[in-house]
Amino acid sequence: MGMQASVPPNWLAEMNEDDLHFLRRFLLQSGSLKAVAEEYGVSYPTVRARLDRLIAKVQAVEAAQSADPFERKLKAYVAEGLLSPAAGKELLTLHKTSKGAKS
Repeated sequence: MGMQASVPPNWLAEMNEDDLHFLRRFLLQSGSLKAVAEEYGVSYPTVRARLDRLIAKVQAVEAAQSADPFERKLKAYVAEGLLSPAAGKELLTLHKTSKGAKS
């Protein structure tokens, strides 16, 4: 690995400040969820759920590379828990329908 400047991956650009802070703490604790839970003063399942949401967020961004910006953002909101999967699906269907009507 050289010291070349590069563009961060799309999934990293989708992380908010809290996500990045959590990832940093996770890395500094060598990936120990137990240690992260102790540091934050929360239970292991709480930390596991947070990590699962971040994994889903990365997967959504990676899977949506060819999707339009609205679809990418919608999937990120669902992965973050800001939007229910049912609402996300309904909005995506409406979006695709409206795009089809414009064509």
